[in-house]
Amino acid sequence: MRKARIGLIGAGWWATSVYLPHLKADKRADVVAVNRLGEAELEAVRRKFDIPSAFLDYREMLATAKLDGVVIASPHVFHFEQAMAALDHGLHVLVDKPMTVRAADARILTAKASERDRQLIVSYGWNFTPMAREAKRLIADGGVGKVRHIKLHMASPLRDLFGGEGLVESKNDMFQPAASTWSDPAAAGGYGWGQLSHALGLLFHVVDLDPVEVYAAAVSSQTGVDLYDASVVRFANGATGSLSGAGTLPKHVLDQVELRVFGTEGVLLMDLDGERLELRRDDRADNIVKLDAGAGVYPLGRSVETLVDICCGEPASNDAPGHVGRQAVEVLDAFYRSLASGKVEKV
Repeated sequence: MRKARIGLIGAGWWATSVYLPHLKADKRADVVAVNRLGEAELEAVRRKFDIPSAFLDYREMLATAKLDGVVIASPHVFHFEQAMAALDHGLHVLVDKPMTVRAADARILTAKASERDRQLIVSYGWNFTPMAREAKRLIADGGVGKVRHIKLHMASPLRDLFGGEGLVESKNDMFQPAASTWSDPAAAGGYGWGQLSHALGLLFHVVDLDPVEVYAAAVSSQTGVDLYDASVVRFANGATGSLSGAGTLPKHVLDQVELRVFGTEGVLLMDLDGERLELRRDDRADNIVKLDAGAGVYPLGRSVETLVDICCGEPASNDAPGHVGRQAVEVLDAFYRSLASGKVEKV
């Protein structure tokens, strides 16, 4: 079996801590090229992970390296241009979340993937869990009837990251998270882009509804990025949604992610940190799903494995495709415009 030839764009903190270790451990994959800025840093990555080719310019990498797929782990604001370039070279693409930072760009990117018949995967790890897949099935099978309201909440122990102080957990990693990516309001920093994008990716995997308008409020960190978020969302079918986020859980507490979907026939509860998945129906035909221990833990390498599956031509379920990334970006784009205007903003 020919191995999948993978390149990586943006070999910084997350790429060297998560993506490259998982790729190197996958016997079906060859990491044949890597890109990042800084000659010394690039050479250090090449040596540590034994990568044949290293490039300061991602465009040169795409033009010269023989690749099947590429992982994009650069700062948020570069995702669109780099993913477009990779698709133009006929590659399957795994792009870190958020997929883009403009709704218009997200639409262009998903159209490009369809046009080139390439898979676009967004790094929404929770989407690939059995819990999420079962929740999606229950909704698709009409478990709650017609969706009328959604409640989505996420909280994380990341006060330091969004406060511009770095991330204490990463102190021994090869690189540190770049403050400009996470805590600069001019560079798509903030809890919405940085973390609520995960929760929204999960939501739109489970419930396929297009958002149409958003009204938002937030409390900022000392750097000026949103740290606490609240918003009301209206969906195309007339359903309402409430979205909330908080970046200040204590460090010893796991991420909180809770999704409740209310419909004309019942309600679905999905609680990741509590490891609960329940369908409660008006006709009392409830379904309390039995879950394995650890069912809600974020699977760090699953999106990378999916890219390798696809590049190898193996059966694969892309549970975080481009249209899910597009819907998440549409909410966040309108969310930040609403923060600026103080008004309801159309998607």
